[in-house]
Amino acid sequence: MRHSHPAAPTTLTGRLAALPAPDRGLLRLLFAAALLALCLGLLGGLVTALARSGAVSLVPTTAYRVLTLHGVSVFFYWLYLGQAALLLALAAVEGGRGIVLRPLAWIGAALMVAGFAVSEVVTLTGTPLLYDGNPEPGRDDPASVGLFALGYLLLAAGLTAVAASAIATVLQPRRDGAADTFSAVGFAVFAWAGFLVVSAIAAANAFLPGLLWALGAGAFPSDHGTEWHILFHNLHYLPLMATVVVWYVLATHLTGVTSIHGARLSKLVFAAYLVFVPPTSLYHMFLEPDLAPGVRVAGSLLSLFVSVPTVAAFAIIVSSLEASTRAQGGVGGLFGWMRRLPWQNPAMAAMGWAAVNMMLGLVFAFVLIQEKLAPMLSDTVFVPAYFHFFAVGVLTQTFLAAMMVMLPALGGGSLWRPAVLRRMPALVTLGLVVFAAAGIAAGAMGVPRRVFDIGYGGGAPAAWPVLMAVMGVGATLFAAAIGTLAYGVVRTLPARPQRAAAEPLPVVDLRPGAGGIGAAPAWTGPLSVAALVAGMYVATIFAFQLLNSLPLTALGGGHGH
Repeated sequence: MRHSHPAAPTTLTGRLAALPAPDRGLLRLLFAAALLALCLGLLGGLVTALARSGAVSLVPTTAYRVLTLHGVSVFFYWLYLGQAALLLALAAVEGGRGIVLRPLAWIGAALMVAGFAVSEVVTLTGTPLLYDGNPEPGRDDPASVGLFALGYLLLAAGLTAVAASAIATVLQPRRDGAADTFSAVGFAVFAWAGFLVVSAIAAANAFLPGLLWALGAGAFPSDHGTEWHILFHNLHYLPLMATVVVWYVLATHLTGVTSIHGARLSKLVFAAYLVFVPPTSLYHMFLEPDLAPGVRVAGSLLSLFVSVPTVAAFAIIVSSLEASTRAQGGVGGLFGWMRRLPWQNPAMAAMGWAAVNMMLGLVFAFVLIQEKLAPMLSDTVFVPAYFHFFAVGVLTQTFLAAMMVMLPALGGGSLWRPAVLRRMPALVTLGLVVFAAAGIAAGAMGVPRRVFDIGYGGGAPAAWPVLMAVMGVGATLFAAAIGTLAYGVVRTLPARPQRAAAEPLPVVDLRPGAGGIGAAPAWTGPLSVAALVAGMYVATIFAFQLLNSLPLTALGGGHGH
């Protein structure tokens, strides 16, 4: 095992606190904008779930406007403003000298915030295009199509500027001769920033035609769907890369443990995102009617590899924590080592439950990406049912966990009621399980994704409204819990220098002593992966049997695009 013993559990917060004031101000600005996007998206999502459940009534235009607000705010601005802040923070900590090309980073932040403002205004006032910005509903409203595209293009430009600053920051010690190699985290930041630039280019490719058409300088973007699929695939997996990088960093901060497998393997795993993710975008096109059969088969085969980097990173982190803890001795039982982890810290609780949600989400993700099942399920509520395990349970909880650690170190106040916050991730997961169980069942019965009135004049199955009501209950529960976590983080945003010395949240030192790891077994990671594979097979068999047992008219109850 390779440990960096001088790196104490508080190194992350100490280095953040030591950043120059302009850097800390920039990071707080990006975190604040991301949290605002989360709150707007959370509100839109809750209203959408209540409308789908029949608890509230919305006219169609308002319903799709709220749904657009939800998707735009959460999927684009919460996740990407948050990534920009986390990327810059980790790059600055890694470089140790503050943010390089600071004016470029500020310009990037300004562009992203401007894009956020444009996107929210056009969503609330123009034709609702949903979060993919499909120009078809706006054929008679080019202004909405153009402004919607402009918002995303500003976001893409801002991400490019921020990513360039982050790359320059992690390269600075190497240019100065202070370091000759990347650490695992430094390499991850470098790869992550590069992936963001590639995604920004894909965003320009998808949305620039819509802006040009709105300005009268180009043809109508009739192939927007194909370009969107390419972009969406990157947008889908980039936050997962960010998540495992944050897990890697927080695990060291909270326990002192680094990878027992060495930095080289961690670098290979982070590089694997660039190898495995781009070629697997074919499965997003399974609904295209003219997709060649050979391409469908290739897409199904490639899709099996899409989660390899995330699962591998999870296994590295868990096995390192388990082996290091067992090397200290006094640990009994298969899962006894987990009791040593600092669960009193809300960041640890959020990260732990995020891992549980990742496993649940992956089980059903593998059902959806199979070529035979995708055409029957992709336009149903099966998709939001399983996807919220990732969007809420994994990504949102992980990003909030990082903010719980970082924002107080950047000069904000102490975290609000940690004893309350550490209980929220379990409630988030409970709400997601209720939401997903009802949604997956409803999706298998053909309930459409983007149709608010599913009564069909009394012709819909009686189970549909019941399942949608249960989804509303689950959504209300996890939205309330996430809202509480977000409130606790927002309370740390204002700079309060007089409270900077507040008592830190619990951390532990699980690094082994002079004897090292020795022969300490670490079975939790491999067993978790084995359970994941078994769950995938069981869920796939169940899905095929359920779909085969339903009448043909129950499948694909509506077209969701």
